[in-house]
Amino acid sequence: MSTVQHRSLAEGRWQSLSLMQQLANIGSEVERALDWLRKNNREYSRTAFLRALELLDMTVADRRHLSRLKEIVRLREVLLDYFLGDNRYRSTEESWRSYFRTFAFAAALEREKSGGRPSGSFRESGAGSASARDQRNWKGSST
Repeated sequence: MSTVQHRSLAEGRWQSLSLMQQLANIGSEVERALDWLRKNNREYSRTAFLRALELLDMTVADRRHLSRLKEIVRLREVLLDYFLGDNRYRSTEESWRSYFRTFAFAAALEREKSGGRPSGSFRESGAGSASARDQRNWKGSST
């Protein structure tokens, strides 16, 4: 059974963010997963990746992005391939950092234009929300 990590976001706050802000926040979790993987802490990396998947799934469910759904779902597929699969798309740590850096930059520009302040961390306590299969197939796991 899975629980929601980002409770306030799942309750509707996520839909108030622009696509750039959503992807920047997903990128923050992916970067955490990469950082922990580099430090050889597979459990922390796995939980950060599960948080990224939860956010990505909320973006998939956001009806404002129907015209971008194919791209968003492909992003999910390639992330899963990198972290849980055989990396057949040949993604690299640097390619993921570069990809998400552009969204962080775009979100910062949006905030600047709107006169808004940077938002705080969206991390909340709780267990991961990805499927049991995703959790079993974590990159580098010994099972």
